Amino acid sequence: MNLTAPSPRPFGRLRHDWRPRFLLLVLIWGLSFMFIKIGATELGPVQIALARVVTGALALVPVLWLLGGRLPRDLRVWAHLSVAAFFLNTLPFTLFGYAGGQIPSSVAGVANSATPLFTLLVSLLVLPQERPTRRRLAGLATGFAGVIVVSGVWQGDTGPAPAGLAAAFAAALCYGIGLPYMRRFLTGGEYGPLELSAAQLLAGSAQLLLIVPFAGGLPGAVSPRVVLAMLALGALGTGLAYVLQYGVVSAAGATVASTVTYLLPVVAMAAGVLLLGESPSWNQVVGAVVIIAGALLCQAPSRPSPASPGPSSAQTDAPPLQSSRS
Repeated sequence: MNLTAPSPRPFGRLRHDWRPRFLLLVLIWGLSFMFIKIGATELGPVQIALARVVTGALALVPVLWLLGGRLPRDLRVWAHLSVAAFFLNTLPFTLFGYAGGQIPSSVAGVANSATPLFTLLVSLLVLPQERPTRRRLAGLATGFAGVIVVSGVWQGDTGPAPAGLAAAFAAALCYGIGLPYMRRFLTGGEYGPLELSAAQLLAGSAQLLLIVPFAGGLPGAVSPRVVLAMLALGALGTGLAYVLQYGVVSAAGATVASTVTYLLPVVAMAAGVLLLGESPSWNQVVGAVVIIAGALLCQAPSRPSPASPGPSSAQTDAPPLQSSRS
């Protein structure tokens, strides 16, 4: 998600105590992995992704209209939005949907916390203004060491399902590709974050509607439990969370808002243990701490220098909008 501070116009009225919104945002995004796990009991990965983006769009587009915004009209913007939607919505949401059927929700939440690592790695490769520093390289090395710890490669068949774990980390990599892409081609133009995010969800919905006939089609009868989980995942985890996110950015700044990343695994693990009966292994807990430490190193501000740009705005996933995310 792109946490570059938006124009204060839509959210000027929201400048009051940001802490309740921050805590609600952490709770909603942290619970997203539990909702995915519930959805995976009856839905396929593409069906989960489709439900997520469609309900998210249905929640966010009316907010855009109520605030007087408008969808982009430039075809070039829509072309870039389609690429961004693929890497920030269509593919990662599908991958997390697959992972939800293979690994505990708490492990998926830990994998998502690697998003800042992948974002920095891709940014260093494709954004000229990004500079590798010793602190950032140390953060990347630390974070990816945590990835190895979480994977439990030494455990063999007793560790998390390799395909599911790979899918979860691949989803985080997708966010790491999509966020720099948005930063390079979409942010800073005439359209604000709300307009871009609503349009991105519409583009993702169109992509998944084209894919779903080849991936099991639309679901038939679904239990109320799964319906509620998908509504919460899309309408709350994408629609409401977006408004909360930019309210926090507007009131407290991007640095404070970026700390959401480091709290999501805590909520994901707590929900998995208390509500789903999961039992995270020691290496998953330790690996989560190591990944978060690496992400903190990567995002720590470097010493200002006239010859070097300041640190980039902090980014997370959680469900990934310029996200989302989870």
